Amino acid sequence: MENIIEVNGLEKSFATFEALKHVSFHVKKGEIFGFLGPSGSGKTTTIKILTAQLKATSGSAYVFGVPTSQLQDPKYRKKIGIITDNTSLYGRLSVYDNLKMYCDLYDVPESRIKEVLAMVNLVGEEKKVVSKLSKGMTQRIILARAFLHEPELLFLDEPTSALDPVNTKHIYEGLMKLKAKGTTIFLTTHDMQEAETLCDRVAFLNEGEIQLMDEPKKLRYERGSSTMTVVLSDGSEVTLPKGPAGAEELYQYMQANRVVSVETNNPTLGDIFVEVTGRKLA
Repeated sequence: MENIIEVNGLEKSFATFEALKHVSFHVKKGEIFGFLGPSGSGKTTTIKILTAQLKATSGSAYVFGVPTSQLQDPKYRKKIGIITDNTSLYGRLSVYDNLKMYCDLYDVPESRIKEVLAMVNLVGEEKKVVSKLSKGMTQRIILARAFLHEPELLFLDEPTSALDPVNTKHIYEGLMKLKAKGTTIFLTTHDMQEAETLCDRVAFLNEGEIQLMDEPKKLRYERGSSTMTVVLSDGSEVTLPKGPAGAEELYQYMQANRVVSVETNNPTLGDIFVEVTGRKLA
């Protein structure tokens, strides 16, 4: 199966509010697909439809080649990992006991607990009671629980929003390890740098509609500037045109050993999002 997720003409309304408007996309097996947009753009609604927590108003959505209505079947539930805004833990239990419950549920050996705690930088915290953990630590335990059974498909809704840069880096490394083992990851975020770091392809969602979709590098290249900025050893900056003339001048600076760095002046994903949608990301 080449595509793990197939969505065509998906629409979702709540009374008179249209949360999703004719959304279509696919997610390939083994890729990290970024569903990007500000709060309220429809990201969480999409995940809830794809995980059978909500029914679409119209359109179709298939996961593992079957309609999402069939995902309640245990054989599919065990293939999926989910972290959304309503994911929770058992506050009275320890970190270890929370994870052990899911080991039992998914027939995973307890030895896996130490592995996933390492992935979220929480080795040695097994005995702590969950209710006494900080928000960031709780978020990392939720992530560890989602990693436990190495799901074929992992849905992550703003997974690093409560984390500091050090622990975010651990999560990124863990996600890349899962991807290397074949896990497909559907990631929603409004953090464009996160998307650029992790995602093979991204879709920009704005007010319930997909505005743009492609590989991050292609999006940045297609909208790149016709110039490059060269930082020289004396601290000055020189703007050069891309092409033969600029290349020749850059070569002269390099021959003189004066080049510190070269920037291509391509926009960030955040720049592109604002350009396409006219909206800020906050």
